[in-house]
Amino acid sequence: MKSAFRNWSDVRVFLAVLREGSTLAASRRLGMAQPTVARRIDALEHEIGLTLFVRDTRGFHPTEAARELMPAAEALEKAAQGFHETVGGLKHARPIRVTAYLANFSPRITAIFSEFLAIRPDVRFDFLPGVQVLDLMAGEADVALRITRSPIEPDLICRKISTAQFSLYAAPSYAEKYGLPRSPDDLKGHRLLTFQRDDIPPVFHEWILKHASPDQIVLSFSEIDMMHSAIRAGRGLGIANLRLAEGDPSLIRCFDPVDELSAEHVLLVSPEAYRRPEVKEFVKFLAPRYAALFR
Repeated sequence: MKSAFRNWSDVRVFLAVLREGSTLAASRRLGMAQPTVARRIDALEHEIGLTLFVRDTRGFHPTEAARELMPAAEALEKAAQGFHETVGGLKHARPIRVTAYLANFSPRITAIFSEFLAIRPDVRFDFLPGVQVLDLMAGEADVALRITRSPIEPDLICRKISTAQFSLYAAPSYAEKYGLPRSPDDLKGHRLLTFQRDDIPPVFHEWILKHASPDQIVLSFSEIDMMHSAIRAGRGLGIANLRLAEGDPSLIRCFDPVDELSAEHVLLVSPEAYRRPEVKEFVKFLAPRYAALFR
């Protein structure tokens, strides 16, 4: 028993010949060679076991079977068009969601996004700034620019960017009033600022408690940007990332980077997101340019 046609491309060719009246005119409409159009009609007729056209020197004339099949073929055409439109809409509707610490969205880094958008103006981004670690495997974000001290989930696509280093910083106004410690063991008498929240490992807070007494902590923050603002205002000493603090005249580094505070700076992508062509293209564009900023 012959099967119904299984290939939308054959239906498309059938409709073109039906509407144009010849394989030559259909070939122009489809952008396809005339012999290919004729072969596709022959193959379709053979597959479904029906004669669709009577051929003569004046063209291809539809049979009664072709006329009866035309509404069903047009319904397939409409469904295919709707499918492509839906795919296009989904691509346009799904932004690339990028999560990173707020300071990572600096002018130098956002310039990379602008360069990519100049190439792919159809792509949209959602920026999710914050220190909270979003679950890429659960679909909370697509791409993460992350500083981490924890093992990377093995299923994530990972590129190491750099080793992030940290030290204790002060404002010039604080240094003028209280002086600066010369090492982690020289914190006695200093006012300290700390950062801690339930969803983030308390690495900075524990380091401060290791080198100073709790009563030296004058302020504790759940937002790291607020802590950095307090450092700049001269309220106390606090920990900051060397790369983000460099070139900032409102911050003075107290001593060399603290090795135990170092962390891996990585670019992470969920496998599901990476299967989207626009995400893969963006990651390949971003990775070398972003890494170059930290060399």
